[in-house]
Amino acid sequence: MRVIDGLDELDGAIGTHLGWSGWFEVTQERIDAFAELTGDRQWIHVDPERAARGPFGTTIAHGYLVLALVPSLSAQIYTIAGLRMVVNYGAGRVRFPAPTPAGSRVRVGVELVSLTATPRGHQLVERVTVEREGGGKPVCVAETVALLVPRPETSDEETAHD
Repeated sequence: MRVIDGLDELDGAIGTHLGWSGWFEVTQERIDAFAELTGDRQWIHVDPERAARGPFGTTIAHGYLVLALVPSLSAQIYTIAGLRMVVNYGAGRVRFPAPTPAGSRVRVGVELVSLTATPRGHQLVERVTVEREGGGKPVCVAETVALLVPRPETSDEETAHD
């Protein structure tokens, strides 16, 4: 895992691909749990018998389940030192070019796109690619936006009391 030492080093890394997470299996149990939590119980996700006769030949993961894996898998790739918190701020363009069949293994790659100062912190845009082991196309491509809030600078007096 890469540790980026603060916002200055992060700014210098804009435009670089930081690498890939480890592989993660998207099981039918996880797909079923996501369906239960979201209420999206469409047969292509939760009915293996019917899905076997459908367009994909098996059940597939919800696109938003695949997208929801991005934060935890990205955390395997890098971290930024000196931040008070990182908040998911949103996403730009999100596409699901290929399905994620149940039992697939996926991983996330992260490219740093931009870093912009705002009154509330810094907005970091990443281009995230989720690929399926053995797949020809990515299963998800997204631009994610995070709000990075630095730790407040402390005076020597404040530090002395910690």
